[in-house]
Parts: sequence; C-alpha cells; structure tokens
Amino acid sequence: MSPIRVICWGGTGHARVLNEALQALGHSIALFVDNRKIPSPVLDVPIVEGMQGLNEWLAASLDRELWCVAAIGGNRGKDRVRLLDCMAQLGLRPLTVLHPSAYVASDTAIGDGSHVLAMATVCSCARLGRGVIVNTAASVDHDCALDDGVHIGPGARLCGEVSVAREAFVGAGAVVLPRVKLGAGSIVGAGAVVTRDVAPGQTVVGCPARPIVERATDGKG
Repeated sequence: MSPIRVICWGGTGHARVLNEALQALGHSIALFVDNRKIPSPVLDVPIVEGMQGLNEWLAASLDRELWCVAAIGGNRGKDRVRLLDCMAQLGLRPLTVLHPSAYVASDTAIGDGSHVLAMATVCSCARLGRGVIVNTAASVDHDCALDDGVHIGPGARLCGEVSVAREAFVGAGAVVLPRVKLGAGSIVGAGAVVTRDVAPGQTVVGCPARPIVERATDGKG
C-alpha cells in the first residue's frame, strides 16, 4: 500500500502505539481526535476535541483521501466500533493495521479497523471481526473466532478454536485453553488461566479462572 494519511480517534497510550505501527508501515497520522482537551501525543501532529473539532478540521482540509483508526483500548470495544462507524459516515476509510513484526497467516480473515500489533501472532483459519485489537506479543491460535470490538491484551494467549464474543476483553498475560467460549462483554483478568466457558458480562480472575463474586454486606459499613 502506498503511504497514506490517517485520522486517529484517541490521544493517549494506544495512540502512541498505533503511531509507531503506522510509521513502521510508511504511513502517518494527520490528526488526533479526543473527547478531552489534552496535548497531542505526537509532536507536530495537531489534536482536536470531539466530533465538532473533527468536522471543522475536515471542512478546512484539502485532503480527500483520508483513513481512520480508533485508538480506544481496554474493555471499550463498543466505543471503538461506534467511533469507526461515525468516522466512516464522514467519508473516512477504516484502516486495518498489521505491524510489520506481527505474524498473520495467509488464510486468516481480519475485519476493518482491527489492529495486530508488534510481535503478535494470528494463526491459520482465525477469524477477526471489526475493531479487534490483538495487542503486543499476544497470540491467537488456529481456528479462533473473535467478534467485533474484542481486545486481546499484551502477551495473552488464545489456544486453538477459542470463540470470543463481541466486545470481550482478555487481560495481559492471560491464557484461554482450547475450545473455550468467552461471552459478549466478558472480562478475563490479567494472568488468568481460563479452562471453562465464561458467561456474557462475567469477569473471571485467577488460575484456574473463577468469576468474581461480590461480597454481601450487612449494612453496618
């Protein structure tokens, strides 16, 4: 792909990671957008506030060949996909970012706006939806299926045939054993070892991973 210019929604840590990946691919960030008034994470790259700031910048720009990424990490997959949709409605093209040091098998399928970052691995017949993050040095083994908005944290490991429903989050260094299913919006804590299915919206931690159970209180504080 020829060098392109990218608009990045998000102006903190993940934006810096994407900036490095884009530079390694020969691309550049033209603009950062964030909902807060914060300094730009990259010297000499402007930042604007929110959708209004983005619309004003686009109206003044002469560049009509712009792409977009959503630098929204953590367990905010729903926000990441929503922002990609919003920017696409403005005529920006969602960019799939594959870091040059990552390994991605030739028979994988990866949706628009996803990120496979430095030293990450996506193996044979894996299927990734839109707005998925496979973060630094994470691995997704053969025949895994990751729905829209999923985030696999740094160094996490998905064994073969794992199914991860939309907007789930797997924390740094966690391991998910073969054929396990993670429900929509579920969270796997950092370093957990998941040996059985996780229900939608559930948070699991530990080795082996167990659901977090809220302690009952007696009202005495």
